[in-house]
Amino acid sequence: MMVLFGLLIGCNDDSDDAIIQEQVNAFLQDFEQVGNTRASLINVLLRVTDFQELADADLNFNFDVIHYKVTYKTTYREEEIVASGLVSFPVTDQAMPILSFQNGTNTDNSQAPTEDLTTSIAISALASMGYIFVFPDYIGFGASADIVSPYHHAEYCARAVIDLLKATEELAIQEGFGFNEDVFLAGYSEGGYATMATHQYFEMEQPEGFNLKASAPASGGYDVKAFQEYLFDQESYDNPFYLAFVALSYKEAYQYDDPLSDLFQEPYAMNIPDLFNGTQGGSSINAELTTEISELLQPEILSDIDTDARYTDFVFALNDNSFINWQPINPMYMFHGTADMTVPYQNSLDTYEQLVSNGAQTDRLQFIALEGANHTTGVVPYVIEALEIFENLR
Repeated sequence: MMVLFGLLIGCNDDSDDAIIQEQVNAFLQDFEQVGNTRASLINVLLRVTDFQELADADLNFNFDVIHYKVTYKTTYREEEIVASGLVSFPVTDQAMPILSFQNGTNTDNSQAPTEDLTTSIAISALASMGYIFVFPDYIGFGASADIVSPYHHAEYCARAVIDLLKATEELAIQEGFGFNEDVFLAGYSEGGYATMATHQYFEMEQPEGFNLKASAPASGGYDVKAFQEYLFDQESYDNPFYLAFVALSYKEAYQYDDPLSDLFQEPYAMNIPDLFNGTQGGSSINAELTTEISELLQPEILSDIDTDARYTDFVFALNDNSFINWQPINPMYMFHGTADMTVPYQNSLDTYEQLVSNGAQTDRLQFIALEGANHTTGVVPYVIEALEIFENLR
């Protein structure tokens, strides 16, 4: 399999070929070409990496693709840090739009886009449709793996994406690729959340030289406070690592002194920081926790989260990172599987209705139900439909 993959992408593993940039860019730090994919072999690549549905879809793969591993400057807790991502360019003299794809929940650094190049380059081969394909690692993975990822933190999710887009523009200039200033955003699960965050910050900041054409966030927990309330009403939940990840993320991102033992029972509270050290996936972390909500969480937080002063910081963070107090202006297409029990379908639908109530125009904000799809089976149908929408907007 790996021999075949190497032939398909022309992968370059020679570290001597890395190009170290002088500090002349505002965001781009270093980059390295890590492979290329011929348009004639895209369908084969997708099939051997388990993306058969994309290979069978009516998508036009017209361009060869060159892939780069990029490091760039961004900010976290008011300090400059270095983050990373994968950027793939279609080989053409035409100026092309950017499509930034935000990946789903990940806790294992080896699965970050710039670390798992086999999978990431297969996905990034969608650049062959004529997009500059951007695939962020997020803060907390890749070059910034020493940081606890600010999971479901709106500002840092958006910052990681927007600053990578600025670095991509600088890379395009240096490598001779054309960027036409148009940007499309897409992402699933945590990626859906990060996509909505990026859309919001794009409209707040209006970065020069970028035109947000549309976003398509899918299956995200956009109202984080409502997601917490949903979980607290459950007797059990199959993915308790989500709740532990959010709590640890907010403790680190906001630098709260509140101990995790205020929220979680022992031995879970004391073990959570080590579980999120970047070496374990979600299923492994789940095995170290419990799916029983009453055994995982302290009884007091279950009954008094909104009234006990001990939880003020946590509740503030939940509300601060929920997308309920704004209205998107640029086109947004929200997707969610109707059978999704991992991230509740109702969370998306309620968020959509709240955004409309806030004044969002329904001809520019649309909700698309993926009928019968759960959190796993909704991924590829979403990607195909979102790409069809983007193609019609180009």
